[in-house]
Amino acid sequence: MTLHPTLERVTARIIERSHATRKPYLDRMEAARIKGPARAHLSCSGQAHASAASGRDKDALTTGTAGNLGIVTAYNDMLSAHQPYERYPGMIRDAARAVGGTAQVAGGVPAMCDGVTQGEAGMELSLFSRDVIALAASVALSHNTFDAAVFLGVCDKIVPGLVIAAQAFGHLPAVFLPAGPMESGLANDEKAKVRQKFATGEVGRDALMAAEMGAYHGPGTCTFYGTANTNQMLMEFMGLHLPGASFVPPQGALRDALTAEGAKRALSLSALGNTYTPVSAILDERAFVNGMVGLNATGGSTNLLIHLIAMARAGGIILDWQDFSEISDVTPLLTRVYPNGLADVNHFHAAGGLGYLIGQLLAAGLLHPDTQTVAGVGLARYTAEPKLKNGELVWEDGAGISLNEKILRPASDPFQPTGGLKRMSGSMGTAVMKVSAVAPAHHVVEAPARVFADQGEVKTAFKAGELTGDVVVVVRFQGPKANGMPELHSLTPLLSILQGKGLKVALVTDGRMSGASGKVPAAIHVSPEAVDGGPIARVRDGDMVRVDATTGALDILAEGVDVRPNATADLSAGQSGTGRELFATFRNTVGSATAGACIFGD
Repeated sequence: MTLHPTLERVTARIIERSHATRKPYLDRMEAARIKGPARAHLSCSGQAHASAASGRDKDALTTGTAGNLGIVTAYNDMLSAHQPYERYPGMIRDAARAVGGTAQVAGGVPAMCDGVTQGEAGMELSLFSRDVIALAASVALSHNTFDAAVFLGVCDKIVPGLVIAAQAFGHLPAVFLPAGPMESGLANDEKAKVRQKFATGEVGRDALMAAEMGAYHGPGTCTFYGTANTNQMLMEFMGLHLPGASFVPPQGALRDALTAEGAKRALSLSALGNTYTPVSAILDERAFVNGMVGLNATGGSTNLLIHLIAMARAGGIILDWQDFSEISDVTPLLTRVYPNGLADVNHFHAAGGLGYLIGQLLAAGLLHPDTQTVAGVGLARYTAEPKLKNGELVWEDGAGISLNEKILRPASDPFQPTGGLKRMSGSMGTAVMKVSAVAPAHHVVEAPARVFADQGEVKTAFKAGELTGDVVVVVRFQGPKANGMPELHSLTPLLSILQGKGLKVALVTDGRMSGASGKVPAAIHVSPEAVDGGPIARVRDGDMVRVDATTGALDILAEGVDVRPNATADLSAGQSGTGRELFATFRNTVGSATAGACIFGD
């Protein structure tokens, strides 16, 4: 199938835009490849330090004849998605030994959960944790004693941070090893109903707690299609997972076999072998375009709009929001997974999953088919499914059809003809909206603004009964420079209640919403942010605001806005406590949301 002309045009534009930064990056990676790992060049003392605790692997490490695999892990046992990683280092070491190699845990990185910190002070560290993870993973690999790497991470900021670090060490091959989703529990829509009832006082905290525990009940990734599972999708579309690995459950022989095979594959791709395939060769401009297609075809998390830009920049590739918008315009929405539907990712996987989805998009000319991956050249490899046959891991052709078209549709008959994201722009600035879960009746909201400086003020106004009419809730001073750009997902239940009463409701903010944001239209990531003097700083209570997802308009319908003074806010309360004082440098140096909200350069 011929590549869609929009993908061809956008890719060519990205290549041209990135030339001045991509070439120097590739030159640096080539220089690092030529220099090679320092293991063989270390002093005797250095070699002794690097292998002192390696036991049976010490001889192989010190002779330098075997490939050495660096493990970077986000393991902790507080978070369900990362708890399965406790067993991985042992499996990886055994797999490396089986092919004559060695493996060492190079280092650990933090893994925080936005679900735990929603509405709390810790959420203001959430976005910055991505860049901390990139820094920590870089420290782990800085010993330069590794021939390849495997990265163990799943959730919101963890995978993007690890990808940024993998790009910094892009001369090394790398395989990302997922942990898989938890078993299905209480249905996500039932959990959402209980949250709304709690917000109105219809049920008590005991009922809320029972619902939450029923939904989040075991090891693995949360089963809704938020940022964590969007990350997993991207790693397949972009060629850093083994085919079909993303949504295999944590427990079971198939997951263990995929983990072992991922370790072996990483070593096989090193410069010591015949199929040297570094990260820098996999994550090219075409891979990022494929990632954008996957994001739109699945109605994925808006957080990835920021993260993909930051990940790409780490490899010298410059993406902008217009690229996402044009790709969204031609990418059909092929999935309905909560919050875009009632199914969870386990249902999606059973219906045909990523293999079916990739096959449909390839056949429609909506993916670059010839990208390099950890499985070899060609994305068609990712239409196959992993199976265990007589104890051996093999890949077989998928079903080729959707087993449930209420969850997964063919490209010829999509849920909607365009993707899940919409770029918004106008006199309020530039923003993005996740439209895949928003009913068409709510795509256009024109209503008076009610302006707040933080989400706590919104909750207070709601409880006081002040939000009784059509309203565009504007929450500003929530951008990366103001307070780290927290998610405002804790506003979802009360905004849903207002919408359920028949009111026209929208949210406009320079902060973020959860990757699980749903049916209330939300223009988020507004840029420039309020502390940078963006127009959002000049909106006043009562100004008519138009949020139009059909045309992409985001406008203040009031006279004289341009000559108003910018509003200010006392941000001092958010500068300390819960570690926030340690992140002042991040707030002072972070770039705009349009550039990935990254500390590594705007």
